[in-house]
Amino acid sequence: QVHLVESGGGLVQAGGSLRLSCAASDRAFRSNGMGWFRQAPGKEREFVAAISWTGGSIYYADSVKGRFTISRANANNTVYLQMNSLKPEDTAVYSCAAVPGTERLRVGVADYWGQGTQVTVSS
Repeated sequence: QVHLVESGGGLVQAGGSLRLSCAASDRAFRSNGMGWFRQAPGKEREFVAAISWTGGSIYYADSVKGRFTISRANANNTVYLQMNSLKPEDTAVYSCAAVPGTERLRVGVADYWGQGTQVTVSS
């Protein structure tokens, strides 16, 4: 069963913006922390951002602070990642993830993972 489906990726020029969405099943979304990760070719998956169920706790990787914003709409089981001022080094497959709590997402632990959406930033 597919629990997380990402969308919104694409090709954008450096300095541009994209908004990623992750639609989740009730099982994956309800009461869980949600996060975004990315993996570039030849590199390990890295944490990007996480948000708690209430939205009261939000975390970002240092590399995206001030440029990316994570948010969630609990009424429709969706988490978003607004990405501004994109750089070529942001190029990667972006995946969303879900787990009870939020802290575990910061170290890459999750119960549910999406397949990912490609983001390519040209220079």
